[in-house]
Amino acid sequence: MMRATPESPRMFETDLFDFFSRTPPLMVPLLYLPGSLLPLIYGIRAGLVTWTASCLLFALGFVAWTLTEYCLHRTVFHYQHNSPLGERVHFLIHGVHHTWPRDKYRLVMPPAVSLSLYILFGLFHRWILGPNWMWPYQGGFVAGYLFYDMTHYATHHLRPITAYGKRLRRHHLLHHFKNPNSRFGVSSPLWDWVFGTLHESSPPATLKVTRTISTANVEN
Repeated sequence: MMRATPESPRMFETDLFDFFSRTPPLMVPLLYLPGSLLPLIYGIRAGLVTWTASCLLFALGFVAWTLTEYCLHRTVFHYQHNSPLGERVHFLIHGVHHTWPRDKYRLVMPPAVSLSLYILFGLFHRWILGPNWMWPYQGGFVAGYLFYDMTHYATHHLRPITAYGKRLRRHHLLHHFKNPNSRFGVSSPLWDWVFGTLHESSPPATLKVTRTISTANVEN
């Protein structure tokens, strides 16, 4: 399951490094369903925040994640540097997913990275919101991340059955196989609409696109 296959090729010569470069998608709900609900429950049961405020902060955190997702994807994940080191870092962060989009074990962040970000974002939320309000907000933010990762997995490996699911799948596959410089939102096209990155023009000549896909596959 976690060994090199044609759809999940070897990234590192060292077996241990290559093994830990893969993460089963099930790891995300196992870690972040509790990671979302526990902060919300703690804030309510400890009497830190009212039910109404908790629901509002949870929803705000969820929406804040969609903006964070968009910004990270557009800037950090797609930042390319011409140096060999810069190209290698870009490949490890996100280029691997564009090179092997069917690799379901390199679709989500390894737990060591995602748990570190969980703590860092939690500290940031405590700093901006205080020790009480940060709990339901953190819960909503993490719920947004959970929704994002599961949506991302579904767009690549499942056939959507709803009209919205089909639109999201088409939205993301156009990013992969038509223009990587547009459509950065995965869980929602909202911020692409806000920031004007919904265009479907061909990618610039300087941008390397590693694979192609038929129009029929994008549309279905």
